[in-house]
Parts: sequence; C-alpha cells; structure tokens
Amino acid sequence: MRIIRSAEEGRRTLLTRRPLEGDDLPMEMRETIFRAFGQELSPDEVVRRVIRDVREDGDNAVNYYNSKFDGAQTTDLRVTGDEIRAAYDAIPGDVVEALRFAAERVRTYHEQQLRSARMDFNLNGLGQVTRAIEKVTVYVPGTRAPLPSTVLMCAIPARVAGVEQLYLTSPVLPDGTVPPVKLVAADIAGVDGVFKAGGAQGVAAAAYGTETVPKVDKICGPGGLFVTIAKKQVFGDVGIDAIYGPTETIVIADESADPELVAADLLAQAEHDALASPILLTPSHYLADEVNAAVERQLRTMERAKIARASLENRGGCILTNDIDHAIELSNFYAPEHLCLAVEQPMAYAMKVKNAGGLFLGESSPEALGDYTAGPSHTMPTGGSARWSSPLSVSDFLKTTAVVNLPGDIVEDLARAAAIIARAEGLGGHAHAAERRVQGR
Repeated sequence: MRIIRSAEEGRRTLLTRRPLEGDDLPMEMRETIFRAFGQELSPDEVVRRVIRDVREDGDNAVNYYNSKFDGAQTTDLRVTGDEIRAAYDAIPGDVVEALRFAAERVRTYHEQQLRSARMDFNLNGLGQVTRAIEKVTVYVPGTRAPLPSTVLMCAIPARVAGVEQLYLTSPVLPDGTVPPVKLVAADIAGVDGVFKAGGAQGVAAAAYGTETVPKVDKICGPGGLFVTIAKKQVFGDVGIDAIYGPTETIVIADESADPELVAADLLAQAEHDALASPILLTPSHYLADEVNAAVERQLRTMERAKIARASLENRGGCILTNDIDHAIELSNFYAPEHLCLAVEQPMAYAMKVKNAGGLFLGESSPEALGDYTAGPSHTMPTGGSARWSSPLSVSDFLKTTAVVNLPGDIVEDLARAAAIIARAEGLGGHAHAAERRVQGR
C-alpha cells in the first residue's frame, strides 16, 4: 500500500478522481459488441441502440441482448412462482435466516423515516400531499456475485414508502435463470415480480415496458458502465435515483486504532473491484506503517486478493495528515461514499463531517456491517456526489404535491401584488386572471 507523506500530493493523487474511460473497453467486451452489432461502437452508441431496439421490439429485443451480452437463453422473461419456491430449496437455511434478519433491520430503520401520505395545511391554506410513487423497478446487478444484500437495501425502502407495484430486474446466468439467492432476497423484500433482463436492456424494458416487463415510474439501483449510461439516457422518460460509480471508503484513524482492523476494513472495500478506492487518512506514521504491514499479511489469505491488490495499486493508499481535523478536512474535500472514524473519541469529530454518504463511528461500527445488517441502505452516493445527495431511502420513493386552498380574506392582497408582478413581466393574461378575483370586492 503506497503511503503519501504530503497532503498536497494526496489531493493531487488519491483524492482527485480520475474519470472512468468508457471508450477504453477490454478486448473481450469489444468483441461482444462486434458480434451483437456487426461493427465497433462506443458504450453510448451501444446503449442507444439497445434502448431503441427494446422500445421497438419488446421481449424479442431483450431476449436477443440477454443472449449476446450474457450468453443466456431466455424466452419467458418473468420469473415464475415455481422458480422462487425452488430457490428456497437451492440455498442453505442459514443464508435464508440471515437474509430475513438483515431484512428486518433494514425495514425497521426505514420505517422510522416514513412520512405518512396525507394532506397538511397551514392557517393560510397552503400545504402539501405526500404520496408514494406508484410503480418502481429495482435493478440489481450480478450473477457470479449475485448481491442479495442490494435487493434488500433497494427494495425494502420502496416497500416501506408504500410503492404499490415493485419489481426487480436482473441479469441472468447462462442457463437462463436468476441466481436463487437473489430470488429469495426478492421474495423476503416483498417484490411483486422479478424479470430476466440484465444491463441496458433491463433498464430499457423497465423504462418503456415490453409485452412482459411492466413500464414503471422510477428505476433505482446500481450497475456497471452500460447500466449507468442507460439510466442517464432514459432519465426524463422515467425517474432514476442516482448515478453510481465504483465504491469508495475513507478510514480516518489515530494511534488508538487497531492496525489489523483498519487493514481489514480497507481490504473489505478493495475486494469489490479494481476501481474501488480504499483510502486511509492518519496523522500517525507508526499506524500507517503497521496498517501497511497488516494489509500485506491479510492479502495472502484473501479469496479476492488479486482484485484487492489492484484496487490498492490503482486508487488506494494512505495519506499522512497533520492531525485528525486535517484528515476530516481532506475527507470533506473528497466527499466519500463511506467514511469510517477509527479514532479514540469518534463522536467528538462526527459533526465536523460535512460530506459523506455513510458515517461509521468507531471500530465496533465497521462499514462491512453497513453493507449487510446495520440498517441504512448501502446504496450510497459515489463520485463526490455526497456533496449534494444522500443514501437511498424512503424519501426516494415519495413525492409531494403542493396544495393551494386560499381563504377568501387574503385573496385581494395576493391578487393585487400578483397582477403588478405579472404586468412587469409582460404577462397581461396572468394579471387579468388575478384582477378578476378582486373586481367587485
């Protein structure tokens, strides 16, 4: 793990995000694109073609791209009840119980966020109605790593909010099935239907509908490059939650921190993929060296050591800071998805954190538990978007309608001022409509 001994150098390197080069695709993916389209295309062009084809040819287009991109033969895109029942038999009982345990934690947390759907007015006749979005699709990536936790973290807040029709779409295995553990998680979360459609074709099917896949009002959930581009391209025709990139974690630690635990927390995030960003900020030269040694020891026994090492080499490392306040200043500049305070008195620093998707206080609150069982959704803002956005929550599935129900005794004053402003804007029709309300009073 590289150790950067200058904060200024740290800003220029680890804390400056390098854009993901969508055009710099692996050769295998370039070959897949050529087989599907008969020519070389950029990721943007691929997604535009997929969306067009799904809009024009529905299920046939989804099945075609499932075959070309995932090597999966699909016919009926909807997962059947028999498949879901069989999924329970296909996974160990302790996994089912762990998913139920996690689901209850996630549900309880989000129920505390819920605002009831009701009409509220103040004394001047102004208010709002809060209602749940009617139809939502959760996109959950992964087949070899099927991510049942992401099913829970995205679907349960929607269900708690009161979404009436909640669906899930997923890439499929070569045999045309969705991984059983993902189906069990969807059932536990209360999803109304699961559909076999991965990548851009899954997003397009949910955005515009097909013979089998329902058209929805909003699409949420993470995904790879093509899913991200697809969400951008369908936005406006359908709502989206956010644009998610590779995972990011900053650990701020002082000399009281256990180097082995800090190393484990960094590696837990590094194993996601080679573009993950695991970063340690500490004023302690001693801790930096100890964590570096612990990382090397733990890498020797990691199942995904190759990925974790690539992550550390590409976008990870340690920056030495003047003190903990300086570390928090650098973290606020970076605005990480996850921020872990492994310091002696984490609560003393918590309110100094301005920009972070999730804040994990102390060594007993590791981010790895946040990924599965703590309660808040692990779908969090990345790429610096924690400066303006929040983790996925109940509020992502609620909408408000402003309500105006003015009492007659205040209309005259409002109308006179409105008419004056309207005429200043050159909108005589607006002025006339306002003035008619006070004529003859």
